[in-house]
Amino acid sequence: MSNNTLILGLQWGDEGKGKIVDALAETADAVCRFQGGHNAGHTLKVDGVQKVLHLVPSGILHPNVHCVLGNGIVLSLSALAKEIKELQQSDINFKDRFYVSEDCALILPTHIAIDKVRDQSEGIGTTGRGIGPAYEDKIARRAVRFGDLKNLKELKVKLSKLVTYHNQILEHLYNAQPIELDDVLEELTCNIDLYNKYHCKTQDLLRFWVKQGKNILFEGAQGSMLDIDHGTYPYVTSSSTTAGGLSSGLGVGPRHIDSILGITKAYTTRVGEGPFITELFDSNAEQLAKVGHEFGATTGRPRRCGWLDLKALETIVFINSVTNLCITKLDVLDGFEEIKVCIDYDKTQQPIYKNFSGWKQDISKVKSFEDLPNAAQDYILFIEEVLDCPIGIVSVGPSRDQTIYRD
Repeated sequence: MSNNTLILGLQWGDEGKGKIVDALAETADAVCRFQGGHNAGHTLKVDGVQKVLHLVPSGILHPNVHCVLGNGIVLSLSALAKEIKELQQSDINFKDRFYVSEDCALILPTHIAIDKVRDQSEGIGTTGRGIGPAYEDKIARRAVRFGDLKNLKELKVKLSKLVTYHNQILEHLYNAQPIELDDVLEELTCNIDLYNKYHCKTQDLLRFWVKQGKNILFEGAQGSMLDIDHGTYPYVTSSSTTAGGLSSGLGVGPRHIDSILGITKAYTTRVGEGPFITELFDSNAEQLAKVGHEFGATTGRPRRCGWLDLKALETIVFINSVTNLCITKLDVLDGFEEIKVCIDYDKTQQPIYKNFSGWKQDISKVKSFEDLPNAAQDYILFIEEVLDCPIGIVSVGPSRDQTIYRD
């Protein structure tokens, strides 16, 4: 019998999803991504070596696990080619185990140019990688898709219309330099090998796997509070990062999801602009950032830090129908005398906190929940009670073996 699990970040990204997917992939047959692009950054640490994945699913480090990029992805061919090359240099095999949906919308150099000049005036704080403009073209039904690479003659006609449209935006709306059609076409054609090796009708493949009873992990990117509909709009990403995005982004119906694992840090971080009710501006913020190495895996930007916001998480857990929780980076709180948790907001939308005593000891080598300090156990059990959802996994460090599993 299959056991298909959706793994989602419940905050503004950077929750540690990559490490957890990598750990759970040991018993999986496949790992599939369904939204976002190379704006994601999943950091894994295996045998002391750090890997950062932006597009390739985290299961790629397990040689017997198949990996899929679903139709909900927006795809930069140059970014994918670079990532595959770097992983192959570490003797990671892609042959007959990596599949890319023919329906992925492609990110073009013109998308990136528009994204960068637009954000200078809008100040949303995007990664500048063309994600938003690529999704715009997809919704407007004018996108160039991965499957279009099978016919270069037709591709050029389609691309010419789109690049002309993009250049009108660049020149007349933003007073920016246009990009030559030949340069855009060259980026696509020089990566035609990606199409020849990895193109796939992934919906058919997934239906076949489900019927076979394969164990599949569905890997979310970014975090639920960045969801285009349910996040802190307009300071959000351009895709559906919540559970609903899986069905549209892979073609797998909700009935085939057996469990939903929501991942949250033991505190809160955010990269870029947007509201952040529990944000700190004191020595506690500095300590969280320093100990937690809080810099974006994709952008390198410092993350804003604050206490855990259970009021916000209650909503997100409901939206995603989360069945199990994972708390990451609990070890980052080791040095705190006092730890606060937001349990509600007052009438002015200021946080109402509950205070906890810190445990003031190193927990990075703890292997069982019972061996955690009592104060750390109390902290976890309170989160579990408020969110009314069992916490099955607690991460106490970046490596695979620094993970506590509760029965």
